[in-house]
Amino acid sequence: MKAINTIKLQIEGRSVNEAFSRTAVAAFAAQLDPTIEELSDIRTAVSEAVTNCIVHGYRDRLGLVYITASLYADNRIVLKIKDKGCGIPDVEKAMEPLFTTAPEEERAGLGFAVMQSLMDKVSVRSKEGVGTTVTLEKQLSRKEAASKC
Repeated sequence: MKAINTIKLQIEGRSVNEAFSRTAVAAFAAQLDPTIEELSDIRTAVSEAVTNCIVHGYRDRLGLVYITASLYADNRIVLKIKDKGCGIPDVEKAMEPLFTTAPEEERAGLGFAVMQSLMDKVSVRSKEGVGTTVTLEKQLSRKEAASKC
């Protein structure tokens, strides 16, 4: 199915840009008229994915984070958050709750678990030295037309 609308963002991997990215994606997703809870889920999942790029993908250097958001006629949103950082050597291990590559920064290691709890589908593609792409998908509820009383 072809997307009915798509945006692409490219941001510097600075922690101050994480808030912008989640707000921009939420504003874009609003076209599908999501519930407040759905919008909150999207914001949080984007925040976790972008933070992973900044903290784990680029570690001690500044890099770019690429975000693509696509809306579909069946009231679905698909998000791709990508970095060109160090990559993940073992994606399966990285997706385990409490696993972190940055314990010195007191990271909880719950980013992927949070994304999985909020989104319908989460997939991760990564190659060491090349980068990581996280794909998030959420089917939004269809609001019924308000009945006239």
